[in-house]
Formats: sequence, C-alpha cells, structure tokens
Amino acid sequence: MSAPVVLLPGDEVPHDRLPTKNSNPLRLGPGLRLLSQPSPKAGDSNHVLTATQAGLLTTDAKRNTVSLLSFPNRRYVPTTNDLIIAQIHHSSIDFFHCIVTPNTAHALLGQLSFEGANKKTRPMLKQGELVYARVQSVGVGAGAEVELTCVNPATGKADGGLGPLAGGMVFDVSTGMAARLIRASSASADETDPVDGLIILGELGRKLESLGGFELAVGRNGKVWVDCSNAGEGSVSVTVAIGRCLQETDQHNLHPHDQKKLVTRILRDMKLVS
Repeated sequence: MSAPVVLLPGDEVPHDRLPTKNSNPLRLGPGLRLLSQPSPKAGDSNHVLTATQAGLLTTDAKRNTVSLLSFPNRRYVPTTNDLIIAQIHHSSIDFFHCIVTPNTAHALLGQLSFEGANKKTRPMLKQGELVYARVQSVGVGAGAEVELTCVNPATGKADGGLGPLAGGMVFDVSTGMAARLIRASSASADETDPVDGLIILGELGRKLESLGGFELAVGRNGKVWVDCSNAGEGSVSVTVAIGRCLQETDQHNLHPHDQKKLVTRILRDMKLVS
C-alpha cells in the first residue's frame, strides 16, 4: 500500500496518484484546482492540479475523482461552490448580510438570489433566520467579500434544497465531519463499503423511519440543520437525538460498528425505540 500524501496550499498533485484507468473525464473534489489540462497534440497526458487547502489526497478510481480530505478541525475558508448554512445578521437595500463563521466578515446574499424572487415575492428574512446557500464567488485578498446564492446559476432553480431553512435545529460539527456527511449523504447507504467510514445516516434513517424520518442539510462551514417535523409531538426529542449521534460520532471518530451501537443507545435512552 502506498504511503498517504498530505498536501499544503500550492502543492502540486503527484501525477502517479491520479486515476489513469478510466475513460471518463477527471472530476475534482473540494480542495483542488486545475492549472492546465492534458494536450494530446503535445503528447501530454497529465493534468496539472494544485491544492487550495491543506489535506489528505484521496482518489476514487471508479468515479475517476480526486479530492482533498481536509483535517477534521481546520478553520472553514469559503470556497466557490461550497454548500453552507448561513445566519442572517441584518439586511440592506440589495443584500442580506450573513454570518458564515464567527469573527469573520459577513457574506453577501442578494435579496433576489432565490428561486422565482422579484421585488414583490422575495423572502423577507429576519435577523437570526437561516439559509442553505452556495458560495457564488470569493474575492481576492484580505477582507475580500464572499457572495452567496440560493439558486443554481445555470438553471435559476433552488437545486438541492437551497433557500430559507424553516424550523428544525442546527448542530455544530467539525469541518472534516461536515465534508464526510456531504459525501455520505450523496452516496447510497452501503454498510459493506461505507463512504468515509460513515453509516450513521443510513442507520438513523432505518431506525427513525417509523417516526416519520428526518430532513438534513449539511454546510461545509461545520453546520448541520436537522428537521423532524413529521415526528409530531416527539419531533424535538428525535431532532436532539440525531444531533447527539452526529456530534458524538465526530468527537470520538467512531468506527461503523460503534456508530450502530451509539444510535441504538441514544434512541433507547431517549425512549424513541424499544
């Protein structure tokens, strides 16, 4: 087994670590950017990729994907196309000013950056309310403005549940755990081959199906929004139980077998399952 590769910002991805036995286009995950593409005329068959953050290089030959697995507790740095959960701080004529991480400048979310929004139908968001947004652009240099959007620029639609988040609760996790949850939620649940060693979402889904299930939105900035409104009178207990499961899995870096035991223990302690 080859030694793991840890990259720092600006480091070039070694060519021998890129997937080569796949005819599909190479896909870049978080933490990497493309400097140049292969040039068949010049006989160059290698991509030139560099890291935009520190992390562990990971590849998926089946999906022809290469990405950086960020260190669990690193500070979140906004990156274009990241999905985040932001909190409204205040509004101005054209923008909502949003908190993405504590002690950093507010991000700007256009008041018309919502599906079907115009001056009459735009959402009237108040201080403290939450939105699920995508990082649209990041300026260059210290103090550069970060712009958010709640629509897909190509379609004008709120793809992936973008927009205001009503109800539910928000739980804090590490940025590394947030990235793992995003990858796990976008893949099919498979205990024999769990994505990044996470089976907890699938386990919670099976255990809570009879109670109405739950909705989840994960932000790369270390925020997880959980809504269990279908659980009726027990919605608060179910929501808290899910948040505890996610946070303890993160804090103790639990293996899949221990994740199953944790879900069972917490749901029993809160009298949600027998």
